[in-house]
Amino acid sequence: MLSEKDFITSLNTENCENGSFEWSAPSNIALVKYWGKKEHQIPANPSISFTLNHCKTITKLAFEKKQNTTTFSFDLLFEGKPKEEFKPKIEKFLERIEEYCPYLKNYHLTINTQNTFPHSSGIASSASGMAALAMNFMSLEKTLNPTMTDDYFYQKASFLARLGSGSACRSIKGNVVVWGNHAEIKGSSDLFGVEFPFKVHPNFENYQDTILLVDKGEKQVSSTVGHDLMHNHPFAEQRFLQAHHNLSALKSVLENGNLEQFIQIVESEALTLHAMMMTSMPYFILMKPNTLEIINKIWKFRNETQIPVCFTLDAGANVHILYPENVRVDILQFIQSELVGYCQNGQYICDEIGFGSQLIIDN
Repeated sequence: MLSEKDFITSLNTENCENGSFEWSAPSNIALVKYWGKKEHQIPANPSISFTLNHCKTITKLAFEKKQNTTTFSFDLLFEGKPKEEFKPKIEKFLERIEEYCPYLKNYHLTINTQNTFPHSSGIASSASGMAALAMNFMSLEKTLNPTMTDDYFYQKASFLARLGSGSACRSIKGNVVVWGNHAEIKGSSDLFGVEFPFKVHPNFENYQDTILLVDKGEKQVSSTVGHDLMHNHPFAEQRFLQAHHNLSALKSVLENGNLEQFIQIVESEALTLHAMMMTSMPYFILMKPNTLEIINKIWKFRNETQIPVCFTLDAGANVHILYPENVRVDILQFIQSELVGYCQNGQYICDEIGFGSQLIIDN
């Protein structure tokens, strides 16, 4: 079992003056939610997610040897232009991973990043953004240590991504990813995400996720604050037990293809997540009236048509509609005729299950 110590490294950077890499990393949507964390971005309960395909961050890292190796030095560009307000978050990330990637201080870094989805669209880009950055850092580390195994490469990338944004560790590899220790998932860890180690039923191949953009504004309570409110939450312990139980149930469902049970677990998890917010102290609500309108419309449509469509929610107002590929035409028609009016500026994004991060350029 790997520990934090296994990811500490000291490498000779003498033979590597400069270079660049470019990686893409996708967003992901949790089916069993993680809400509440311990120190060092350790989750209070395990979670499982579908990795998305189209909603991704593309990040290019250029690095050049520098004289002063006592501090981090980097430029940050978003869509080719300097983005000063993003810099503190990257600075904090670099400080968190310093022990594991001390070689980064030997280089001036130029980070150029962009999203394939509209920025401020209400889709969290921290997961895909931190995952893409972690992949670039690991490409540099592999250049300095060519004997590194692929397993170690991806595990450490997920480990680093987690220190930037918890859910980012689920955006590194695989179409279904588990993060957090779970008795029935061999190799599962609080330190990094692992690919779901069982065969997934054909019902979930190319599973679709259409994201309805209900509210693109900034959340009035950040996820970081929300996680912290679980520390003294009256229902926290029950919630953590429920997550373990739901992950066991979902493990079976992903193997046997039971869509009815899938819908029950996934919708219950989404509503539980928001119930935790509404019952914390101070309490808060991230759903909007249109979120509830959409949920009720989905329930009515499913009841009338028996089409296996369901919703899930992140820590926000937007609605992810999940459904098998073979009902795509019916669902998109339903969205167009009944749901698009509840979206801000009529916007929604069509996505599907993907396969994790991908290397674009290696110089």
